[in-house]
Amino acid sequence: MRTGIHPDYVEAKVTCSCGETFMTRSTKADLHVELCSKCHPFYTGTQKLVDSGGRVQRFSDKFGNAAAVVAEKEAAAREARQKAAEEAALVAREAKAQKDSTKSERAAKVEVEAAVESGEAAAEVVEAEAVEVVEVEAVESDEAVAEDAGAASEDVEADAAE
Repeated sequence: MRTGIHPDYVEAKVTCSCGETFMTRSTKADLHVELCSKCHPFYTGTQKLVDSGGRVQRFSDKFGNAAAVVAEKEAAAREARQKAAEEAALVAREAKAQKDSTKSERAAKVEVEAAVESGEAAAEVVEAEAVEVVEVEAVESDEAVAEDAGAASEDVEADAAE
């Protein structure tokens, strides 16, 4: 390093506009500053964001209503999905009820067939057939009696006419 070409590096007194003073080293002996660590908003925690030119307000004016529109669209889509889900659940319940009724009918048929094969229901089936046969015979006999009565009354009338 050459001698005589560099300024002296001396103790310097720094004075802030807020009144704070502190010592440091500099090429000047006395320094005056506008902000220091005691009064700067960043260090004191009182920093405020300044909206230069109303940019935030202009953005809100231009796109502020867009958030409400998006929220309305989402709500409508949510309602549509819920309605579709309810309809699908109703259709599924109806299909299940139909399937259960078909299944119970098949189970009843299988149960009757198994009972007939084992001989448990044979008497009941025979009785049911016998009851039907008896009812048919009773109806036929009532008709025969009516015909016989009609024929007898014709004979009585014919005898009275002679």
